[in-house]
Amino acid sequence: MTFRDRLINRFGIALVAVVLLWLTGTARAEEKPAEAAATTPEKATGDAKLQANNPLAQFTAFNIHNYYIGEITDTNKNGNQLWLRYAKPLALGNTSWLLRASLPINTFPTPPSLDHETGLGDFNVFAAWLIDTGNPAISFGIGPQITAPTATDTGLGSGKWSAGLVNTLFNASSKKFQYGYLLSWQGSFAGPTNRPDVNMGGFQPFMFYQLGGGTYLRSTAVCSYNFENDSYSVPLGLGIGQVIPTKKVVFNVFAEPQVSVADRGAGWPKWQVFVGLNMQFK
Repeated sequence: MTFRDRLINRFGIALVAVVLLWLTGTARAEEKPAEAAATTPEKATGDAKLQANNPLAQFTAFNIHNYYIGEITDTNKNGNQLWLRYAKPLALGNTSWLLRASLPINTFPTPPSLDHETGLGDFNVFAAWLIDTGNPAISFGIGPQITAPTATDTGLGSGKWSAGLVNTLFNASSKKFQYGYLLSWQGSFAGPTNRPDVNMGGFQPFMFYQLGGGTYLRSTAVCSYNFENDSYSVPLGLGIGQVIPTKKVVFNVFAEPQVSVADRGAGWPKWQVFVGLNMQFK
């Protein structure tokens, strides 16, 4: 990496950090008006179990997600990806937003030897504008995202600055079945010229079927398409979870095996096990 690329990376990461601090400070300054004005879907429905898997739930949240990848296409190797995710509702003027920051810790086979390397991946942030749907049980958000090249090894990240859009829907109108999706796209705009450009789309349909007592079935596999090299991954998942509400925190633990039903190109999971712990703070 040249001095110019390192300078761009450091300046960009510092800029992202400043924006995050400013947004958090703005949210704190307007915290009381936001709480008075906003009626969250959970407060409206009165059932934390229905909102425990809502990616747009208007509560501060911290999630720990882990994907154990049993086989990676074209490598005959396994891998692992641990995600640390923090979400924070924001009130900016008369609008409500949800800020989500995600940092992966990757263990992947890296070229040319395909030996496993472990380290940080690329840091991603998106801000979703929460649009009033007229139904407090239905959440809809859309907004920008940005990914910073924070990977500690060239094989653990793209090496590029990327930006794009995210759109999310969650419908908790039914006490038995909740569903929605997360649609995303991002493309690279800066970074080393010797690294491939980023032009990625993702679609994550999610479905949750309540069994009672906080236990539920789930399916949340992420479909991905790489517009740069026409490769893709279409997995299917089926798992089980348990929601445990307490006075201050709603805990949500789950496990979901996922298997590829269609894929093309290198670097995609043939099968993986997705486990996680979600925590929503009241």
